[in-house]
Amino acid sequence: MSILENINTPEDLKKIPEDSLLQLCQEVRQKIIDDCAENPGHLGSSLGAVELAVALHYVLHTPYDNLVWDVGHQAYAHKILTGRKEEFKTKRLYGGISGFPKMSESEYDSFGTGHSSTSISAALGMAIAARMQGETDRQSVAVIGDGAMTGGMAFEALNNAGVYDSNLLVILNDNNMAIDPNIGGLNEYLLDISTSKTYNKIKGDVWNVLGKLNRISPGMRNFIQNIDNSIKSLLLKQSNLFEAMGLRYFGPVDGHDIHHLVKILRDLKNIHGPKVLHCITVKGKGFKEAENNQTVWHAPGKYNKVTGERIKESASNGPAKFQDVFGNSITELAKANSKIIGITPAMPTGCSLNIMMREMPHRCFDVGIAEQHAVTFSAGLAAKGFIPFCNIYSSFMQRAYDQVIHDVALQNLHVVFCLDRAGFVGSDGATHHGAYDLAYFRCIPNMTIAAPLDEEELRNLMYTAQLNNQGPFSIRYPRGKGYLADWHTPFREVPIGKGRCLIEGDKVAILSIGAIGHLAKQVIENRSDRSVALYDMRFLKPLDEKLLHHVFQKFNKIITLEDGTIQGGLGSAVLEFMADHHYSARIERLGIPDRFIEHGTQQQLYAECGYDEKGIADTVRHMLEAAPIKTEKIPTSMFNHE
Repeated sequence: MSILENINTPEDLKKIPEDSLLQLCQEVRQKIIDDCAENPGHLGSSLGAVELAVALHYVLHTPYDNLVWDVGHQAYAHKILTGRKEEFKTKRLYGGISGFPKMSESEYDSFGTGHSSTSISAALGMAIAARMQGETDRQSVAVIGDGAMTGGMAFEALNNAGVYDSNLLVILNDNNMAIDPNIGGLNEYLLDISTSKTYNKIKGDVWNVLGKLNRISPGMRNFIQNIDNSIKSLLLKQSNLFEAMGLRYFGPVDGHDIHHLVKILRDLKNIHGPKVLHCITVKGKGFKEAENNQTVWHAPGKYNKVTGERIKESASNGPAKFQDVFGNSITELAKANSKIIGITPAMPTGCSLNIMMREMPHRCFDVGIAEQHAVTFSAGLAAKGFIPFCNIYSSFMQRAYDQVIHDVALQNLHVVFCLDRAGFVGSDGATHHGAYDLAYFRCIPNMTIAAPLDEEELRNLMYTAQLNNQGPFSIRYPRGKGYLADWHTPFREVPIGKGRCLIEGDKVAILSIGAIGHLAKQVIENRSDRSVALYDMRFLKPLDEKLLHHVFQKFNKIITLEDGTIQGGLGSAVLEFMADHHYSARIERLGIPDRFIEHGTQQQLYAECGYDEKGIADTVRHMLEAAPIKTEKIPTSMFNHE
């Protein structure tokens, strides 16, 4: 008999006996496996956090208690238990529920997440708010992975949490993985803690004593804690990192022992103050293939839930993914130029820098989920004559904006920013769309901003970017496959700040930037006349002003097209150019509107925003039918001031 069938809210969960929790965890895990087989998502992380989600909702009084899931990759069990069991099959689909926690979707989602390392700050804010409102019984819990814990913001929050008298619990979900295996000092530190058998035995004994704190005098309590800290220092040859910041540390414990988790969480509710519970889990728990190949099964796509075989896309040949073109091209460039260094914040597989890593591991650096550090680390390398290629997803580059301005652009250092996943990314939705990089980089002095039309152009822009000392150079490209069957051509230099005419026309001009220009190209090629011209700008900064003068002198009907926000991007730049040079034309801007766009396929989102092929064709037709802009000379007397 199914237990999950009768659970629609955490209140239903609390009604079942504790000895049924193990079966419930198995049912929740199987539902995640079954639904993700048909409708893919972040499988591995969520399988590893099933017991945590069940235990937390069994013990806590959500939504009164605040529960924040860092990033949200591990929150599928949480969604299933909080009224979204039936909707779960629609996750990440157009019009369905989000793949991440989202405040507007459910009252049980205390805070919206999607980017890394934010949960402790948010939960601490909620804990302080509860204290200020006299809600002494309200719990605030942050669940954060060891990968997200490498982000600097998590340490800032821990450092701050330790000095406040807040009812905050940080649950460290430690599976030794982010998307790729974790690296760095924190990872080694956590391994030391989790593998010290002697420490854990003594810690367990101390735990039993501390569980009786209500019957111990304050002096004895301090004595026990001092002994505990001394034991940690002796066995681990260092002080406990978390307790050095002022947080009580408990663990490590088995994050898949549901009954022990329930007991510990109940005990921790009675221990006031900021504290950390360190749980050891297995990413992909309960699905053999996901446990054995954790990087691939982080988000594996469709698969056979019985055999574990991944279902590959039918078209194995054809164009390559832009990310793979980057990975192969930087490897080729690095072989010819010993100054080139590859850098990524925890995404070597996602951005394909792992191709270079395999051949030149000493010249590639995965710095962990630390975009700010990645940028300034790159700046330090550039200051000493190296040419760092810093590959960061467009939406994650937002997290290092000050470092781009202060540490790179202000000093005019030669750092090449490769912004993967620019534009709409699809099912990850609003938190991950690369909507803003054209706009937020355009206002930065010294910055060169380029966007390739296709894979060959990406290679050539990478080649161009590493030549000479050209200051900061940004290359943005979209998620997914390109357009060329044969992209691996000899490198050639691209003239910086120069666009090109792709298709001649005489009535309407389309100015596009980046790979989205292929949609305009298709629209024009489907027309029977030669009325529409297409210009590939290639560079947003510096703008090709010579080309723009030509366009405004020839056309008074112009369409701008970009896979980015129209506020501040190419369309804004063209309008500014028109105003600065006193041209007059009818201009329509196509791009991402001034609102957050949710999840769906890239094509669905292009259609929603009016710049799929149909939207472009409709705009062209309306422009052709529209009357020309009438210009009237303004009397000079209007400007006379007496």
